[in-house]
Amino acid sequence: MKILIVGGGGREHALAWKLSKAKKVKKIYAAPGNPGIAELGTCVNILSSDIKGLVRFAEEKKIDLTVIGPEVPLALGIVDEFEQSGLKIFGPNKSASRIEADKSFARDFMHRFGIPAPKFQVYDTASEALKYTKTISKYPVVIKASGLASGKGVFIANTKKDYEKQIDEILVQHRLGEAGKRVVVEEFLTGQEASIFILTDGMAITYLPSSQDHKKLYDRNRGPNTGGMGAYAPYPTNRRVSTIIEQVIIQPTVLSLRDQGINYKGVLYAGIIITSLGPKVLEFNCRFGDPEAQVILPIIEGDMLEMMLAVVDGKLADVEVKTKNQWSICVVLASGGYPFDYRVGEEIQFKEKLSTKTIIFQAGTKKENSKLVTASGRVLNVVTTHENLKVAKQKVYSEIKKIHFKGMYYRKDIGNSGMKKMKRKRRK
Repeated sequence: MKILIVGGGGREHALAWKLSKAKKVKKIYAAPGNPGIAELGTCVNILSSDIKGLVRFAEEKKIDLTVIGPEVPLALGIVDEFEQSGLKIFGPNKSASRIEADKSFARDFMHRFGIPAPKFQVYDTASEALKYTKTISKYPVVIKASGLASGKGVFIANTKKDYEKQIDEILVQHRLGEAGKRVVVEEFLTGQEASIFILTDGMAITYLPSSQDHKKLYDRNRGPNTGGMGAYAPYPTNRRVSTIIEQVIIQPTVLSLRDQGINYKGVLYAGIIITSLGPKVLEFNCRFGDPEAQVILPIIEGDMLEMMLAVVDGKLADVEVKTKNQWSICVVLASGGYPFDYRVGEEIQFKEKLSTKTIIFQAGTKKENSKLVTASGRVLNVVTTHENLKVAKQKVYSEIKKIHFKGMYYRKDIGNSGMKKMKRKRRK
């Protein structure tokens, strides 16, 4: 079969890597892809937002299945366009993708159907949003751009001054463009965060390994939000919390979407915070996470193509997903200055040979005069797996010492929260 992967980051490299292992896959294309994906297939110079161009390419090459990595093409309706052309595609349609693309829609949906979530308000104008300060009894509060902002549309206001500054930047100065035409203001919740992933064909639900992302730039979860500095999987939850997530959050979400005439097909990713009052939904996403895909795909057993086709064909109930009895950990190597101003074009050097069991997923790279150089903020994803999380962490940081590019930055504490949680479990 011929597969087209839409996107060009670390998540898409991970998808290409996993799909390349499927017996029926004969050819992989990626649009636009990256040098790492090029080692597994053919990269084509089509942007992931060029829906018409992607449809034409899929028709010309007789693509058997298209797999969408990023959220933007899903929000633009790529699934609808492909299906209208009689092409098989893995991902939710435009209507279903609103659960990520429009945070005000998502919050209203959760409120109407009783899905646990933070209290919230939605504002279209700065004047209305500023009036809300009169009712805020306690800071911090969370301000979110309602539209897609590449993981950089969430702000925590610790004071009234912070709140006013962020509202001005989003709704008056329009720093986030279309994504910030509307804001959602939410109560600030505390607790451990987890990323919950399922496959669904609109009826059946299959759980993939959970994960914990690390969005803050600095160790101990300090500094600005990023697209993600690393992750580990699976996230260790107890049976009570897992049951609540399944029965109170995931199942009602899929059923309620269907009741609204939305047949959700693809990956549903719930960003959960486990509070003292139980798990609540911070956000829903309509695709694999990045860098979560890079840790969950290596520990999924079986044929990923078979699973995706079962989703597309409405036969997910016939497929069993198994998870290896292993931990997986990913550390993101970023350009110095990320997520703000950063340099690109720095040569990436491997000072020593990496272990054959280490996986490198390229995220922001390009080839320049036959050399691999940095091309974005998040550059490489270094992934290791092991039956013991502590050993997996030791391995990944040992491997990172073999890699160098000027300004290279990474967090040193990915996986620590998981090890602490496992220690607490053993004490009980």
